[in-house]
Amino acid sequence: MGLFDKLFGGGKKKVSRETSETRGVHMPDLDLPVDEKFTIHFRKNGGKFIYCDSFAEVSQALKNIVKENDWQDYPFFVMDPKLENKFSKENLSFVNSAKNSEVFFTTCEHLIAQNGSILVCSNQLHEKKLYELPDNIIVFSTTSQLVESIGEGLKIIKRKYGHNIPANITTLKHFQATNENSDDFLTYGSSSKNLYLLLLEDL
Repeated sequence: MGLFDKLFGGGKKKVSRETSETRGVHMPDLDLPVDEKFTIHFRKNGGKFIYCDSFAEVSQALKNIVKENDWQDYPFFVMDPKLENKFSKENLSFVNSAKNSEVFFTTCEHLIAQNGSILVCSNQLHEKKLYELPDNIIVFSTTSQLVESIGEGLKIIKRKYGHNIPANITTLKHFQATNENSDDFLTYGSSSKNLYLLLLEDL
């Protein structure tokens, strides 16, 4: 049973007190479901996670994020026309320049359970580097995009795109500092972001 089931009424299964949150960072992961492992690592990275059962819940969560951050007057920077079209009925404005926005709204290729990162490529970023993006990012993804490792994600990308493998493949990993990651030397010099993940159940 994954974390989503436990959080959202999937049963009363007792959870062991020992999880990857209580083990050392260099200890191997316990045999956790991919959804639970991703959620633990993603939150350790400082990401903000919102699980949604339906697109109506995604819409409401997006409204809450905008209200919480006072982004009502800020246009969203979007580089994916399909994403812009999908959210065209929301009370949002979109721009195609990062200079005119405080928020980058995007999809992703995969969610990596192994380290809680988000795999993106030129389909989402075009040729931009992470430091060129706004400090605030909202990612819209689905549970079918969860994979165990970066290697698995790359294999799926290769199968999906064949000879037209997208360029600029990278991961979004270092978000706002948390108690768990604030002293991690691997985050030094990284482009940290205030990141929200809207995760829609599609399985």
